[in-house]
Amino acid sequence: MNNQEFFHALKLVIVCMMWYASSASGNVIGKLVLNEFPYPMTMTMVQLSSAALYLGPILSLLGVPKTGEISRRYYLTMIIPLAFGKFISSVSSHISIWKVSVSYAHTVKATLPLFTVILMRLCFKEKQTLPVYFSLLPIIGGVCIATVTEISFDLIGLLSALFATLGFSLQTIFSKKTLKDTGLHHMNLLLTLSRLSTLCFLPFWLLFDVTRIVQDRNVIQHDNKLMAVLLIMLDGLFNMLQNVFAFTVLAMVNPLSYAVANATKRVVIIGASLMLLRNPVSTSNVMGMLVAVFGVLLYNWAKYYQRLQSERERVLPYIQSDSDLQSLVHTHETLPHSKTEINLNKNGVVYNNVFLENLPQYEHVTLIPVPANQYESRQNNEELHSRGSHSVFHV
Repeated sequence: MNNQEFFHALKLVIVCMMWYASSASGNVIGKLVLNEFPYPMTMTMVQLSSAALYLGPILSLLGVPKTGEISRRYYLTMIIPLAFGKFISSVSSHISIWKVSVSYAHTVKATLPLFTVILMRLCFKEKQTLPVYFSLLPIIGGVCIATVTEISFDLIGLLSALFATLGFSLQTIFSKKTLKDTGLHHMNLLLTLSRLSTLCFLPFWLLFDVTRIVQDRNVIQHDNKLMAVLLIMLDGLFNMLQNVFAFTVLAMVNPLSYAVANATKRVVIIGASLMLLRNPVSTSNVMGMLVAVFGVLLYNWAKYYQRLQSERERVLPYIQSDSDLQSLVHTHETLPHSKTEINLNKNGVVYNNVFLENLPQYEHVTLIPVPANQYESRQNNEELHSRGSHSVFHV
């Protein structure tokens, strides 16, 4: 490993650790605050406003390009609904953390792949491979085991976690569509949604939560109001940071490695909440959580290889031609072809981004253009000569 690879690996480890620390800290602090300050809408508004205030300068510091344009019609049909969904999902997520333990809430949120598969099937008629469908079974089984054995079970908490997961799944699907349609950078889209959500729901927050807070004697007469405000602000800051670190890791590694890191993050959050908050759990409950997280990892693995297989199928096979087609017809021979990289390297060479397939048994040379650097040339400076008098060139 050279110095450049070493520093890249070190940077990745540090960013992952900061990602895990900010995520676990935000969830633990959120649970502590909601136990004493049961206003999930306020927690959501603090998180959104923190992202709206801090993300702009951070993105400028990181040099994130301001690309893409959004029309007024697209704002009305896509951006505003996404902002609404972001707000509602975040409120539901805070309600789930308030009503049930952090570990159980995150176990239920492991059902995100299940919702994604169902919604992609309903909205875009997208089918999955059998390994993807089978990978959903441990997720469902693990969540069921954790639900049955959850000591602090609450129906509202379960339904809120499921609804939040459904909302996050819809956001993921349509955010990807928005990025494709508009050409926006993903962090700029996050900033836009955070600002729009804060602006749109500020009146509702003032109407519903603020009026209740000023009349709540427990809040007004609380001995540590300054500490409570500080914790709420830290929760918003950690939420914003974990988004930045998550996108940074995604930019540094491939999708499968990111999926592994994300599954590890969920384990860290569950473990940190169990150690710091000390909510009672049973062995069966922990096993259910681990099975669900393992199912998420299997799902991402299956989706990754499904995507690779889909990309391979889109690559057309390389077909060779022959000048004497009549002889092939009379002898009932089929046109041989080479489809894999092994066959390509075995049967020819690449010269100036053009693949030359040279098969002596048919006394011809076939030239087919291929993308640059897709196949490595085994003979970069070799003299290329055709054999025989019948040569056919397809470029």
